[in-house]
Amino acid sequence: MSRRVVVTGMAGLCPLGQDWATVRDRLHEGRSGIVVVPAWSVYNGLDTRLAAPVAGFCVPDHYPRKKVRSMGRVALLATRATELALEDAGLLNSPVLTDGTTGVAYGSTSGSPPAMENYARNFLANTIKGIAATDYIQFMSHTCAANLAVFFGITGRLVPTCSACTSGSQGIGYGYEAIRLGRQRVMVTGGAEELHPIDAAVFDIMFATSTRNDEPTRTPRPFDRHRDGLVVGEGAATLILEDLEHARARGARINAEVVGFATNCDGRHITNPDAHGMQRVMELALEDAQLSAGQMDYVNAHGTATKLGDIAESVATHRVFGTDVPVSSLKSFMGHTLGACGALEAWMTIRMMRESWVAPTLNLDEVDPECAPLDHVRGGPRELAVTYAMSNKFAFGGVNTSLIFRRWSDE
Repeated sequence: MSRRVVVTGMAGLCPLGQDWATVRDRLHEGRSGIVVVPAWSVYNGLDTRLAAPVAGFCVPDHYPRKKVRSMGRVALLATRATELALEDAGLLNSPVLTDGTTGVAYGSTSGSPPAMENYARNFLANTIKGIAATDYIQFMSHTCAANLAVFFGITGRLVPTCSACTSGSQGIGYGYEAIRLGRQRVMVTGGAEELHPIDAAVFDIMFATSTRNDEPTRTPRPFDRHRDGLVVGEGAATLILEDLEHARARGARINAEVVGFATNCDGRHITNPDAHGMQRVMELALEDAQLSAGQMDYVNAHGTATKLGDIAESVATHRVFGTDVPVSSLKSFMGHTLGACGALEAWMTIRMMRESWVAPTLNLDEVDPECAPLDHVRGGPRELAVTYAMSNKFAFGGVNTSLIFRRWSDE
């Protein structure tokens, strides 16, 4: 029998703030988290100087050195977001975490780049004497999932999701499936990313980064005719998913219900997006949720502000929803947080859904005529009664995900 899955805890750390009240205010006021990073000028050939860091993040004093020495910044961000989410769910230090009924599905694009740098620097110098014993643990692809399990003593299944921009959304989706199929009662899900110039360089080489270095708050510009590329960011968000019966039995507060998830692969090109694959993943998520397109109230777009990506996504979204559903991109506020974006934007989408409003796409002044027509939320937040919200994420390799959340009302 299929089990219902609810969200009982949430938290996020992002370029807009480290708590929802701060993030909400900045979304309402249209205040961007994009800044200039002068230190990046040392990299020859790197054109962008723009990024979206989590300002003021510090490792909590109560974190034991024995546990954090295996963590780079990406795992530390994930750990702090998870600690806050477990506290929000009323499960921090609960025996449920250690009895095998709780698992982890969490991802990032990669591990911690500084640890990887140190490893490579020593090898290029033909020595291993400067390599720390924890360097590999910090940069291994499943560093977030593994460190979370160790830090909180979680003994259920471990599902590292390292699929670039869909890492966080696949984490939520696979956690949802594990509970729905009765394999786990609780899943710690989400994604994280650590800001590093190597991430900016990846996109800069492909001429996909914004170079509006003199006006950071005017970029990125998803779906806008005058966009010039994406901005990389960092952050982490954790959603605690739980079997509905289990949540009710312990009197948990429920934030939302996860009612649909789909993931697929274009199988066509390693970097160029494909509208058909995007369209199909949305349709599959609707089928999973047993909903029609007409029942959707809001679509949280991937919206990276790259020309090919925006056009393909707009075409796919239009094919599924026409112009009937409000659409906006949160990356316009905080850049592309890569492995974290699927979780961060799911967290924000649920929060907005609960409060009956949606944020606009910042900097969307003139819609690109090459994009398919959509009901873009722009010019300011929109009051909106949302029962069902969809969050879409698309990654290199043609990986596509679509999550559907239902606003919770006591039943």
